Amino acid sequence: MEIPSDGSKQPAQDAGKKAASELNNLLEIISGTSAAIENIWVGNDASEKYFGMLRTSVDRAAQVTAQLVEHAGGSDKKVLFHPEITAFAKARKTPPPTPVKSRRLLVVDDEPMAVVLGKRILSEAGFEVTTAQSGFECLDLFRKQPHHFDLILLDLSMPFMDGEETFGRLRAIRPDVVVLLSTGFIAQERLDRMLAAGMAGFLRKPHRPAELVAYIRSVLEGVKMSRAGCVAGPLASSF
Repeated sequence: MEIPSDGSKQPAQDAGKKAASELNNLLEIISGTSAAIENIWVGNDASEKYFGMLRTSVDRAAQVTAQLVEHAGGSDKKVLFHPEITAFAKARKTPPPTPVKSRRLLVVDDEPMAVVLGKRILSEAGFEVTTAQSGFECLDLFRKQPHHFDLILLDLSMPFMDGEETFGRLRAIRPDVVVLLSTGFIAQERLDRMLAAGMAGFLRKPHRPAELVAYIRSVLEGVKMSRAGCVAGPLASSF
């Protein structure tokens, strides 16, 4: 890639960020699709070794991509929750229970395959899932029923209106909206800013289906405890 005459490396850095985000998105889709196929073939000993090789390859590719993310200036965190949710998670001795009442989620991603996969994974886990493929569609759905959704799973890299702007507009409609960011790349400074603004947490793609479900349940349980006054702090009132 040609570097500008002023010596700026910004174009190359931007290309690295875009590549890191895209790779993590693809690994998310590959990992989730593999898990779905593996469930179909469960009990087939002949196929297990191939699924094992695929899982190992995805994990290795994710490690290499994580190095690319860090090199491009992205957050090196795999999972990061708002401090109140983190405090609650550390205090728990057992995993959050599976809710009896179906929780309602809005999954927002401009990648069609990611939307289809996310809806399948979360629906099979017992959630009621609505999807949107842009920030504009997300806001349109949210304005109609601002108190309908228990949690919004939001991608960052979307055209025209990215995840951060979408998040800000969601907060303007309903300040206590629970948003969990799931993206392949985000700069640490930007992540800190969004957490300070009230974002519930961040998950860096890729993550296995079981991990995604567990993270969402942890956030929902943390929000529930915060609203009940079990965790002190500013989010106890905003959540």
